[in-house]
Amino acid sequence: MAKYVALLAAGLLLLVVAAAAAAVWYALALPGRSFSGPMPPPTPAEQTLAARLKRHVVAIASTPHNVAHYPELEQAAAYIEAELTALGYEPHAQVFNAAGRQVRNIEVVISPPDAGPDTESIVVGAHYDSAGIAPGANDNATGVAAVIELARLLKDKAPTDKRLRLVLFVNEEPPFDRTSEMGSWRYAQALKERDEKVAGMISLETLGKFSDEPGSQKYPPPFHLIFPSVANFVALVALPGSRAFLHEVVDRFRGHTQIPTIGGTAPDFVDGIGWSDHWSFWKLGYPAVMITDTALFRYPDYHQPTDTPDKVNYELLARITLGLEQTLRDLLQ
Repeated sequence: MAKYVALLAAGLLLLVVAAAAAAVWYALALPGRSFSGPMPPPTPAEQTLAARLKRHVVAIASTPHNVAHYPELEQAAAYIEAELTALGYEPHAQVFNAAGRQVRNIEVVISPPDAGPDTESIVVGAHYDSAGIAPGANDNATGVAAVIELARLLKDKAPTDKRLRLVLFVNEEPPFDRTSEMGSWRYAQALKERDEKVAGMISLETLGKFSDEPGSQKYPPPFHLIFPSVANFVALVALPGSRAFLHEVVDRFRGHTQIPTIGGTAPDFVDGIGWSDHWSFWKLGYPAVMITDTALFRYPDYHQPTDTPDKVNYELLARITLGLEQTLRDLLQ
């Protein structure tokens, strides 16, 4: 009897270990191969783009800009609209009220010539408000600058099967995060109400902090046991239900971008996994991915007055942006 119990216990232990291993594989296995080794120096195209990205970040995020700093929020929105208009777009504003203020999301759309009710959309977005008294250079003028430049880079794209929506969201930061006054919630809800088909959403969140110093990267447990301690990579993550779209994005991004990448799928209770605009789309049933430098897990100036434009690595931000351009060209085909 004792031998039988021991065998049963061993069998159960093996099942538990196998289940845990399968769960880890499901969460963290990604297609393609991450770039490794010393990163090459910036190309001339990356250097040129870096200067453009810096101009956007300085214009948007030299001072705090949110509902509590409303004139500055309006200035940031006006700058975004002016830049998109100068590129030849007609920006559309989704206006709503929050905390007694009129605020807006800003979008431009690139559609195939024969777009119709069944045309799928891909949404790429970043929030342009800052947190509290933070100027918000890395969080999240870096994401906004990337979206503006993607609008420029993709202006000449060939007709495709899918519609591209490039969106700058308001009210991602507290006190609006994870509420119906979050800009991305209002936007995703509008898509849902008109029954638009969305192949996936990509949220660009805090993309400008990198370091080669050992110990520069932190994680929520238990990921510190798995991933590297050097903050020289970009992370691509998704909430449950978005794994397939995450794999599409990772596979293409890795194929085009000479920067290390990590990522995976994890539940919302893991710190940081749902802390951006992809959360709104996920809650409303759309597959969504966040691309990030991991924010507070490597950036000591996160949500601080010291989150200023001089902290951003513009050359690596340019590399990420050009990788995203090619990733989107692939996804839209």
